[in-house]
Amino acid sequence: MKRLKINTWTGVLDIINCFLFAISWLVIFSSAFSDASNGGNSTDSVAIFFYTMAWIGVVLNVIALIQSRKHGISLVGSVLGIIGSALFGFTAAMAFPAIVVLIVAAVFIMLQHPSKNYENNIHSQNM
Repeated sequence: MKRLKINTWTGVLDIINCFLFAISWLVIFSSAFSDASNGGNSTDSVAIFFYTMAWIGVVLNVIALIQSRKHGISLVGSVLGIIGSALFGFTAAMAFPAIVVLIVAAVFIMLQHPSKNYENNIHSQNM
């Protein structure tokens, strides 16, 4: 079975997003307090950055899912990556659950185990 680079890069992005989502509330709140004292609106651009990273994660996980399916690799990591990124993408209030799901997703996507159907097909062909 071939290891896919897209899965490796998706796992790396999932780990980066875990870190970003963990600091997101601190950054957004500090930006909001700064805006209140300075009369600016940098909070919107800071929030857009975090949401953009979440949706990039969704897109990359979808691409990894499609490629994993084509190559007989387990889809668990990609599906969890889509769910974790989408949780944050819909609302930053879901940052903690998104972090937990993305950590598990990164582990599964980096392992790149063959899917059960792929293993069953190989065993049935050898008989």
